[in-house]
Amino acid sequence: MKLKHPSYYRDKIRAIDAKFEAQKIAFAPLTFQAIRAFMELGLLRRVDEAGDDGISVAQLAADTGISEYGVGVLAEMALGMGVVKLNEDAEARGEEKLVLGKIGWFLLEDDLTRVNFDFTNDICYKGAFNLIDSVRNGKPEGLKVFGEQWTTVYEALATLPDREKKSWFSFDHFYSDCAFPEALPIVYAKKPARLFDIGGNTAKWAIASCAYNPDVRVTIVDLPGQTAVALQNARDAGFADRIDAVSGNVLDAATKLPAGADAVWMSQFLDCFSLHQITKILTKIHDSVDEQCDIWVLEPLWDMQPFEGAAYALQATSLYFTCIANGNSKMYRYGELVDAIERAGFSLVAAHHNLGTNFYSLLNFRKK
Repeated sequence: MKLKHPSYYRDKIRAIDAKFEAQKIAFAPLTFQAIRAFMELGLLRRVDEAGDDGISVAQLAADTGISEYGVGVLAEMALGMGVVKLNEDAEARGEEKLVLGKIGWFLLEDDLTRVNFDFTNDICYKGAFNLIDSVRNGKPEGLKVFGEQWTTVYEALATLPDREKKSWFSFDHFYSDCAFPEALPIVYAKKPARLFDIGGNTAKWAIASCAYNPDVRVTIVDLPGQTAVALQNARDAGFADRIDAVSGNVLDAATKLPAGADAVWMSQFLDCFSLHQITKILTKIHDSVDEQCDIWVLEPLWDMQPFEGAAYALQATSLYFTCIANGNSKMYRYGELVDAIERAGFSLVAAHHNLGTNFYSLLNFRKK
């Protein structure tokens, strides 16, 4: 399948611009931390509050208690990155004042950017230094920053520090949750009475399902730490009588999937596994369902994104899987994911693309 964006095929950037982009890559760790400091020290917000007139480095230092030197080096990097700009009118008066740039606005106000930024800093940044070893060894070597005992990040989630845990779940929920309002009427048009939510995490979809359809019963299948949280959330939402759980690792031979599902739901779950493991999981599902059961897969497929920036974010997310999450999965293309599922004995019967603001794909399969 031909990719959507011409830039994947055409190298039309001017040499001088290409060299600039190369410098951004060369200094990326430093520039990331500089912008992080500029935000966390309250400097970027203060520039925003100053409005169109802008604010000087000296005033920023006075307002925040940071030295002029510290404010100055961060402000210069923010200027170089386009996060802030200089007020030309103030320049004409012999003053140098900073104003918020468009990039700075997105860093402050855009939910997608903030979620990605916090996730990169709190979950990925330190472990990314081990990316080379992760690629070589096929293991998430960066995960050791959270402890040597874990083989995947999912086992570690319950023990993460509060800030890191918040960033992980905010990232995980932000992407899929926005597609739920459009996915719910598609899934429940077929009126499934019993739905299995594999990889149900904190029960977001299960709770949304019970709120949307008063008759459905949902069984969540996930690791013990996740199912404990999911069941508590179900109780808090008032759906304890309609949401239950099966705890276990879906890849383990000992974990048996219950029979009787009218529908099986997997939201942003299969990207947590290699293509071989996806086929293995779907084979287990194949053995537990009949030909009338609908298999629903909700995923952000990077080659189906209408905007290059969205595809870029998903390509970068694949590196998180490589060095932190599990060492062998990624954000998939449409064709490779469909092929892996169909190898387990299913056929694609429908594909709904561009769901939600993050352009998810909802794929519907049935047993051959």
